[in-house]
Amino acid sequence: MPAVVRGGRRQSSNQPAKRGAAPKSQGRGRAPRNAQATPGKMAALGRLDLSPRAVVISIAAGVLLLAGVLATGARAERIGASIGHGVDGMTAGLGLKLEKVFIEGESPEATRAIQQAVQLSADQPMTSIDLDAVRERVEAIGWVQSARVVRLLPNTLIVHVIEHDRLAVWQTGGVNQVIDSHGQVIAGADAGRYPNLPLVVGKGAEQAAHEVLPLIAQRPRLASRVEALVRVDERRWDLRLKDGSLIQLPASNQEAALIQLDALDQRERLLELGFARIDLRTPEEVAVRPSAGEA
Repeated sequence: MPAVVRGGRRQSSNQPAKRGAAPKSQGRGRAPRNAQATPGKMAALGRLDLSPRAVVISIAAGVLLLAGVLATGARAERIGASIGHGVDGMTAGLGLKLEKVFIEGESPEATRAIQQAVQLSADQPMTSIDLDAVRERVEAIGWVQSARVVRLLPNTLIVHVIEHDRLAVWQTGGVNQVIDSHGQVIAGADAGRYPNLPLVVGKGAEQAAHEVLPLIAQRPRLASRVEALVRVDERRWDLRLKDGSLIQLPASNQEAALIQLDALDQRERLLELGFARIDLRTPEEVAVRPSAGEA
């Protein structure tokens, strides 16, 4: 069986190898040319065992290593925390420290509460700031509908807030509360600071106010005279005017009823003359009760 010599020619086993053969001269002063050797790292790579059995063993070893890391429990967390503190200290040393916090979109009433919710200190490393935690704290404030927090390197944090809109003051159980267009009570809002907001009264008024208030706002002559909108049986509205008179709206087709009122006011200047009550609950007719002493 022929023998194979790595890096040489195939020779027959019957032919003895030549001994004492001197290498041919390649010229004066030149060293004999040797065969190019395979680098050690490449040779090692060529000897890697990539058989299925070896792959399975490698995967099993990786799983055991992961289990060992998880088994360390708090020690692994402390190692991660140590690395995190090291990174924070390094970034702080590079000047990446919190120096400025800008709050955008807030009202004067909400400014102080938002500042307290941010809960950050000066010279805090910028990499240590948890943006999601800051956002959640700000959004927990009753004024705030949503918030966005942006880290602006090297030293600035921007907190942009969108507050709930103020639709009306809702009176129920003798308590006045500010509500938004979704009927949600704005926690922390002082109703006394909003004298120009319309007043809605009664159970269910907070949920239905967004439907009727725009219709009233489209009629400045009427809107300027309305003292309060009272929800009746959670079905319809009574408009109580500042002079004590009453306008009764139907449970449905409120806009059509207000159009009838507009036509009557344009023809008779009714809102200026005064009345005790106007009943718009029946679509086919408008019942007007004059005020005392009026014809």
